[in-house]
Amino acid sequence: MHTVTIALILLLAVLASGFFARLLPFKVPLPLVQIAVGAGLAYGFGISVPLDPEFFFLFFIPPLLFLDGWRIPKSAFFRDVRPITMLAIGLVLFTVLGMGYFIHWMIPSIPLAAAFALAAILSPTDPVAVSSIASQSPIPPRLMHILEGEALLNDASGLVCFRFALAAVITGTFSFLDASLEFLWAAGGGLMVGVLVAWLIGVANKWFVVAVGEDPGSQILISLLLPFAAYLLAEHLQVSGILAAAAAGITTHYTDMVGRRLATTRMQRRAVWDTIQMALNGVIFVILGAQIRNTVEGLPMVANNMGLNSAWWLSLYVIAIGVALTGLRFVWVWSTLRFTLFKKRRAQPTDIKPSMRVLLLTACSGVRGAITLAGILTLPLLMPDGSAFPARDLLIFLAKGVILLSLVSASVALPFLSKDMKFVPEPVLGMDEGHARVAAAEAAIRHIQSVSDAALEKAENNGHAEAAMRVTELYRRRLDYGLSEGEEATRIQMLAEKERELRLSAIRAERDELFQMWLHNKLDDTLHQRLLRELDLIEGALTRNVQH
Repeated sequence: MHTVTIALILLLAVLASGFFARLLPFKVPLPLVQIAVGAGLAYGFGISVPLDPEFFFLFFIPPLLFLDGWRIPKSAFFRDVRPITMLAIGLVLFTVLGMGYFIHWMIPSIPLAAAFALAAILSPTDPVAVSSIASQSPIPPRLMHILEGEALLNDASGLVCFRFALAAVITGTFSFLDASLEFLWAAGGGLMVGVLVAWLIGVANKWFVVAVGEDPGSQILISLLLPFAAYLLAEHLQVSGILAAAAAGITTHYTDMVGRRLATTRMQRRAVWDTIQMALNGVIFVILGAQIRNTVEGLPMVANNMGLNSAWWLSLYVIAIGVALTGLRFVWVWSTLRFTLFKKRRAQPTDIKPSMRVLLLTACSGVRGAITLAGILTLPLLMPDGSAFPARDLLIFLAKGVILLSLVSASVALPFLSKDMKFVPEPVLGMDEGHARVAAAEAAIRHIQSVSDAALEKAENNGHAEAAMRVTELYRRRLDYGLSEGEEATRIQMLAEKERELRLSAIRAERDELFQMWLHNKLDDTLHQRLLRELDLIEGALTRNVQH
């Protein structure tokens, strides 16, 4: 009962933080408001939120990463896979090495292996916090896609490095060959498990839908259970459950396109997932805020264990680590983007050099969040010989402090740096929106004409010709049922029904045409999704009209 009460309080805090953020006279990023509300629960009401890392990883991480993989524009992701990979893997390794030695040099009481563990868990970034902060002054779409792709992949690489650094602390040994092989096994196995689980469930689901029909509620439940299935199976096979959840989301995008869900299913599922995303993200930051009181109250003990006269030194350590993280990220971005994203192309007369503002914005976008918080709390209390884990309380404090510092600094820096920024434009893929709409409309008209011709060939005088004319003329007239009576009302109702049927079949023809254009790389993924959603809304309205 206590656990249920805590869960309800956290959801209420998420709801209240949304109202507070909108009521404030000035713009404050929502994650900071949620952290403040969590701190208010701890200080004002004495509410302590226990955080079990294993439960946290299972309950929060799979659905959020699944949703990120599901919704990230696939054309943008695969187009910029080189800079994304350099950030998601290369930057993680660079951060672990650079920050590990820096932390050990700055705080000699932290063993080198433990410093590497802290650096590893600080390497993953949080796209939710970045997108929330950047909503006040949006980051250029292409750069945002790169940051989302980075965060989608660097969780696995950071956690694998964290696991090996932790093993080095406990055993006192480290093998680079074993670590490399384990990384390949964890990453490759996680990706394969995620793809396989999503594909098998998609095939089985398609068979059941063909056999018994599609029920939106069942389809939504399947989508909710899928990320947990991929994550648990991957963890059972000792591969990356995080990458499995993300890969399952990416695969689900493609199985959806082939399976063609009903418009009602897509709309209801989108609404459910939007709510879940808002609730889970909010709860994470409220929990982080609720941890502040215990962290602050434990500072004197941590300072005494280090032999410091004042706990303020610990704050200076947090600032130094935060600055060093941003500096290393800036160096990596400066040295790699010019060879990936800004590399000279054949049709390009001269090189496009990244501006300093672009580099600073990318460097300041490395906000730490949920993965760092959950991962650092998995540090064991005791070593195998029964002694205390070295500097455990200090490591946890430093990680929490860096999370808060990165959120605050990004809240100030990102809106300033991203204002009126021009970034490398996204390459044009296929046709533009106007041509796509024309192609879809022409496909719908061809379909209506074929249906009308077929009806005429059968000599069926049942209103097809007049209904087809109404649809083809883009619904220039509306029926007024209130002015018609008797046989005229019956005729108008019959025409309206035929018009509705033709409109629905025309929408399906439009959707098929858009799908074929997307399948043959003639239509950008983001534009395809937007046009598909418009058709879903129209189809949903027509279906509801018939039901009522």
